[in-house]
Amino acid sequence: MATTTIQDLFHKESQSVWQDDISRDMLISGALQRSIDEIGIRGLTSNPTIFEKAIASGHAYDDDVAKLLRLGLDAAGIFEAVAVQDIQDACDRFRPIYDASDGGDGFVSIEVSPGAARDPELTRTEARQLWGAVDRPNLMVKIPGTAEGVAVVKEMLSLGLNINITLLFSTESYEQVAIAYIEAIEQRHAQNDPIDRVASVASFFVSRVDGLVDKLLDEKIATARDEATQERLRRLKGKAAVANAKIAYEKFQRLFEGDRFTPLRTAGAKVQRPLWASTSVKNPAYRDVLYVEELIGPDTVNTMPRPTIEAFLDHGIVRRTIDTGLDDARRVMADLADVGIDITAVTHKLEEDGIASFVASYDALLAGVEAKRSQLAEAVAAG
Repeated sequence: MATTTIQDLFHKESQSVWQDDISRDMLISGALQRSIDEIGIRGLTSNPTIFEKAIASGHAYDDDVAKLLRLGLDAAGIFEAVAVQDIQDACDRFRPIYDASDGGDGFVSIEVSPGAARDPELTRTEARQLWGAVDRPNLMVKIPGTAEGVAVVKEMLSLGLNINITLLFSTESYEQVAIAYIEAIEQRHAQNDPIDRVASVASFFVSRVDGLVDKLLDEKIATARDEATQERLRRLKGKAAVANAKIAYEKFQRLFEGDRFTPLRTAGAKVQRPLWASTSVKNPAYRDVLYVEELIGPDTVNTMPRPTIEAFLDHGIVRRTIDTGLDDARRVMADLADVGIDITAVTHKLEEDGIASFVASYDALLAGVEAKRSQLAEAVAAG
């Protein structure tokens, strides 16, 4: 049987594709299992926006919500209960991949509440709670890679939890969480704790970088006085996100192929893979698989929503690209600085906006669950 381009990414270029979507319907209907068996999906990520769409619309969760309502759970408690069940079911679907890869793949991610992003103690509590509630070895708990979150990431990894560090936009933030992973594995190794099944990915966001940089470039184009300046600015559009990610991957290679990590690798430790997140293309002027095709390479993950998966299956090109054009990537960053685009300010704003967006999604999720809860409570009372 012919392989799909998604399978080719793994077999030819050692890149895993994880699906950025989950719902009760795809679990019950077998759609997720078919994605694993026929397409080659090797993991799954979730977030409040995904669950908000799945729970608040449709009726797939009505029976569970009604049962939990009778137990007196509030909206937050109902969400956690149904989310944990879905994540457990998804973990079980991916468990064969996890086992076959000796714990190297087949992970499913669930996120601590977005309100914990700036609260280390709440992050600790929620991470442990989710790890215990799901109780699957191929779970990854998502923790934001904020300045406040880095120490918690290291602590959770040192305890043996699998962690997906999310909301990374800057190469500096990426480097901090990569070092935190190495330090955690060093700590476990020094204590003679097992290190071969502790796993982590660093979720580096892509398309949002172009979204903001392009907006700033458009503002400069609108006020530029000559055509040459306008053209120089136009040529930089759609370049920042890929350049930023390639520079992050260069840091990954330096850290995980260097002398410090070598003894850990020899002892069985796995690298912390960069995961390319936010890979759907928002600008219709760009190729719809831009953030897949330009970021292909070994020891990486690309997490894609279903439309991006379908697009890549249809016309994606598989070839190693992640460590090509590094001089061009550095030149893009230098040119952006020359025209007054401060990439540090850009990535800081994106982190703040990302947290705010996830908080809004979580609030919308709870509001949707509460509306469903009220609707079903009225039905129960009427019945």
